[in-house]
Amino acid sequence: MTLTQLSAFVLVARLGSVKAAADALSVSEPAVSQAIAALRKYLGDPLLTRGGTGMVMTAGGNRLLTIAAQMVALGAEAEAAVRSANGAPEPLRLIGSNTVVEFAGGPLADAFGARSSGTVDVSVGVAVTSEMAALVSQRLADAALGPDLSGQRGIPLVSEPVFRSRMVVLGAPGARFRGSPRQWPWLVDADATDPGSDVARLLRGLGVPESRMRVFPHQTAAWDAAAGGAGVTPSLAHLAVHRTRRRELVPLDVPGTPMEVVWFVTMLPIDRRSAGAGSLRNFLSTPEAMRLLREPGAGVSPSRFRPPVYVTIWN
Repeated sequence: MTLTQLSAFVLVARLGSVKAAADALSVSEPAVSQAIAALRKYLGDPLLTRGGTGMVMTAGGNRLLTIAAQMVALGAEAEAAVRSANGAPEPLRLIGSNTVVEFAGGPLADAFGARSSGTVDVSVGVAVTSEMAALVSQRLADAALGPDLSGQRGIPLVSEPVFRSRMVVLGAPGARFRGSPRQWPWLVDADATDPGSDVARLLRGLGVPESRMRVFPHQTAAWDAAAGGAGVTPSLAHLAVHRTRRRELVPLDVPGTPMEVVWFVTMLPIDRRSAGAGSLRNFLSTPEAMRLLREPGAGVSPSRFRPPVYVTIWN
């Protein structure tokens, strides 16, 4: 029985499928399946079976989950302790939604890294809402910036609000679209494919079908297409302020907008979070961090979160 196998089991149990666990870990589905199979053989229990809505735990799997989660977290703490004893920088992994990482992740990481004077090595990556709680609870990530993740059954996490904004719908000046908003061409970034995102919540409320959405790799590309008259795009007002001031894009009158959006930072409870995570939480309360969140500047194409632990074991 290895930490790799236990980690795979916990993520499959938390996320509900082998595919979701493989996506969260940025590995192949066979790699996760092999780890689960080895654990089943060692313990002599199926642990997980397929149900109508995903994977269902056996009685043995239910008992294992709490213990396995603790063991995986302790493994991450052990690795961090050895790195610290050897004088290596403490790794701090920040995850967030596509939009959060595109505009705020890099500036926050750079500013916090500069404050730490090389004692913390910060990395930033995109994760979907359904993955965030599992990644933070298993210490594969140290903090999540985005939706409120507290209150999930069996996962002790603390989510605190750090920033408020408003979501609007933007289009080119003078652009006209036929029918109701649900029939308009919608230009969206990858957040729209995440059911737990604020963009998805807005689109569901408007009844926009997937056939009316065109997905771009990032928000900046969606803005460019909307400015050219190709459709409308949902956006946080403060991120697009330079575009609206130049009248490249204008807010449109759409039911349910402006929609209030709150960014939360989610971490383990204070007594379980790493020193670096605690320092990051303090930093997010500073005027410097608030300025970066309000005025993040030009967006940078976000990349998928890649946990540095366990992946090389499977490969």
